[in-house]
Amino acid sequence: MIAKLLKNIPGTSPKKSETSLICAIGDVHGEAERLSRLHRLILERHAAHFPEHRLKIVHLGDYVDRGPDSARVIETCQRLELNPDVECVFLKGNHEDMLLKAMDDAGGRHEESWLMNGGEKTLESYHRAGLSTVPDEHLNWLRAKPTLHIDADAKMIFVHAGIDPATFPNELEETYLWTRSSRFFDVRSWRNQALSGWTVVHGHTPTRSFFPETVEAQARRINIDTGAAYGGRLTAALFAPRHAVSFCYA
Repeated sequence: MIAKLLKNIPGTSPKKSETSLICAIGDVHGEAERLSRLHRLILERHAAHFPEHRLKIVHLGDYVDRGPDSARVIETCQRLELNPDVECVFLKGNHEDMLLKAMDDAGGRHEESWLMNGGEKTLESYHRAGLSTVPDEHLNWLRAKPTLHIDADAKMIFVHAGIDPATFPNELEETYLWTRSSRFFDVRSWRNQALSGWTVVHGHTPTRSFFPETVEAQARRINIDTGAAYGGRLTAALFAPRHAVSFCYA
């Protein structure tokens, strides 16, 4: 059973999810105002419709780059962590991976690649805050983040980019950060019976419609990167027991 395979993977939830409202948030990319608004919408939805449920918010990564205020996005996430009424999970995305490698490779190819992929906007946000670069507090916060979160009781897999359905969970971490494999996107081709009945929630690849993409088969794949960095929406997917998935946007 896949739950047995996953029990020792960092990020796997040991808690029961029978009374949980799980909210997953897609790629933010520096959209601090919209992230704050989305957090408020989730808290309001929880209070109005699921007050008896424990609230769990899972961010799928890509907090930084491209958008106007990456520095404040990280501060907003750190502030949410202080809320005792919310269980928070923050995953690492490929843009955090690029940023961290750039900081460790000043003047090298990793820094050049990061700057070309939206890193300049991130640095600008710190410069406006009076800082010359990304502070150690934020770098250490990002370094500590996992690349995968499993809620075994809800049968849900949360990841930034995706998984390799043929080898999961025995694969390289790079897959979780970067994959855009057709083998992952086409759930009809999944042959790993251990994934049957599981839902994989991911971002990384902006949907063409700027609305979430929900694909159902023996397993489900839900893409909630709805292009916030490209004029689209910032999306949260809401999962509650005995309820169909619903979405809210900022």
